Amino acid sequence: MGKYGEIQPEFMEERTRILDALDLPENKHITLRLIGALAFRTHCPKYGYFQDALGRVFTDIDFAGYSKQYKDIVRLLTELGYEEDKMVTRLFGDFRLVLHEEKFGRHIDVFLDKLDFCHVLPLKGRLEVEKPTIPLAELVIEKMQIVQINEKDIIDTIMLFREHRVGDIDKELINGKLISRLTSDDWGLWRTVTGNLNLVESYLTKYPQLTDEDRRVVTENINELRTWIDAAPKSLKWKSRAIIGEKKKWYKDVEALEDRT
Repeated sequence: MGKYGEIQPEFMEERTRILDALDLPENKHITLRLIGALAFRTHCPKYGYFQDALGRVFTDIDFAGYSKQYKDIVRLLTELGYEEDKMVTRLFGDFRLVLHEEKFGRHIDVFLDKLDFCHVLPLKGRLEVEKPTIPLAELVIEKMQIVQINEKDIIDTIMLFREHRVGDIDKELINGKLISRLTSDDWGLWRTVTGNLNLVESYLTKYPQLTDEDRRVVTENINELRTWIDAAPKSLKWKSRAIIGEKKKWYKDVEALEDRT
């Protein structure tokens, strides 16, 4: 296993090149964390092969950072051969950057301060918790907040639940306490997350590559997270929105630019 975990070639090699650059003395102050499929693979050194076995492919590299470090982020990635997409910056620069690398046709998405897709996931104060990825709890929500979830997102989530247990803290645990706090204050997020957890569980029988033990562990962790979510006291805002339920749209549509990896 390499410094950052087992790898698929090309994208993972580029990931490692960027992470190594972040470790240089002149860049150590930059808070830039992997998200997306590469983050899941990085955080799952034991079961990362699930992505290969289940046909998961990588399409780009995603990071999360802080808007206050915008200039340093662009400077670092420019030095690594990427060019900022000025049009995206003009339209979404307060929370989104896109940079392209012409030689190999790669591009990098950098999400600033939050992940804003079907639901908003705040990141301020959370990027310091883990390195080189966002925390496990945020990785789970990153996928589970997608209303029109794709099979690739389900594969990533199965892999993460196979590798990591649910607990009440971070550091190699999926922080159920944090997830339940977010879902107990936002009925829409609760509705999407709980619905997707059910979907992930239903997919376990669709993959003959999974063993009975794989399915058992993943199911146990999904049930443990459900327990956290169900037990958390719901806010008045949550209860008021729950009365309306699905009569009113509870999520945002995601534009093409926000296609996930």
